[in-house]
Amino acid sequence: MTEAVDYLASAELYAVGTSRLLGASRYMRFASVAEALRYAVEQVPVEQLRALTIEAGEARYDGKAIRALYDAPAYPLQRPLP
Repeated sequence: MTEAVDYLASAELYAVGTSRLLGASRYMRFASVAEALRYAVEQVPVEQLRALTIEAGEARYDGKAIRALYDAPAYPLQRPLP
């Protein structure tokens, strides 16, 4: 992942395939990429993260990228204490 990520851009979260992670709609909209990342990492079981995709403009992030962006030093939101 070499492009800069705009953590403040609006984002859409999709559950791909037959996953029922997000309920019947399998789609959620967030005010920012950072909020979508927080939801995906903190609310979705880790073994189901690979079934998610976040879209922000032309950028798309799969489960592996979602985790990397959440763990990146540039992530702007406070993470829960371990």
